[in-house]
Amino acid sequence: MPKIAYFNGQYGPHHKAMVHIDDRGYQFADGIYEVCLVIGGRYWDMDGHLARMERSLSALRIRMPLGVASLQVVMNEVLRRNRLSDALVYIQVTRGVAPRNHPFPADEVPPALIITARRFDLDQSDAQAATGVRVITAPDIRWGRVDIKSISLLPNVLAKQAGVEAGAAEAWLVRNGKVTEGSSSNAWIVTDDGALVTHPKGHEILSGITRETALACARDLQIKVEERAFSVSEAQQAAEAFVTSATNLVTPVVQIDGVKVGDGAPGRVALRLREAYKARARRISGAQND
Repeated sequence: MPKIAYFNGQYGPHHKAMVHIDDRGYQFADGIYEVCLVIGGRYWDMDGHLARMERSLSALRIRMPLGVASLQVVMNEVLRRNRLSDALVYIQVTRGVAPRNHPFPADEVPPALIITARRFDLDQSDAQAATGVRVITAPDIRWGRVDIKSISLLPNVLAKQAGVEAGAAEAWLVRNGKVTEGSSSNAWIVTDDGALVTHPKGHEILSGITRETALACARDLQIKVEERAFSVSEAQQAAEAFVTSATNLVTPVVQIDGVKVGDGAPGRVALRLREAYKARARRISGAQND
């Protein structure tokens, strides 16, 4: 069965969904994206994703391409046409198509909207979590509004590639001596007394929806949380470390720049938080299905 995508008002084969050469997303990375997790046919953390989408579009002065209700109808139709119940739904909005010129188009043009979906298994990263992953560090050379989920991701791509070439799963970005986040994830450490530490929200990080859910799970487990910056050396000397993202959920980090974290094995707190995250996702999805 061919994959089906939604692009600018129509549904069609994924491989035939084309972007206009003058689309400002293609020309200037003038747009935003979101990735939503679907479990058992139900959206997980949907409100958070749509709220961040609206914030990002507002910050870039791009209007919503559809109302929230209509957008959800299209997303559901993409899932239906692809026969998916457990999936990642990708949404991308750009300022639209206009002759190439840096300023906004003089005449208002409709935003361009693309929605795709692919199969996702909530347990697919279990093997990786069981062994833990390695990360390297890299300079954070991104722009000053990382909190906007922009499609302008070249610094992230370069950092991730550096990690791949070093045999690592992720690159933690460092600015002014402090870890901000990963190239495609949020970064966390666990102190000797069992507290979770992660960079506070602000313009320096993209506050991940998975990050917010992990914080909620920590509250449920009565784990202390400190939202503050931490250095690379503090991370290397921490009891545990881990990353959070929509695709990796909560994944332990066992090595940073070649230095073992803790005893070099996945930490108990990270694994406990991962199971709590998965249980929360399945519980809410199941409740919605009743």
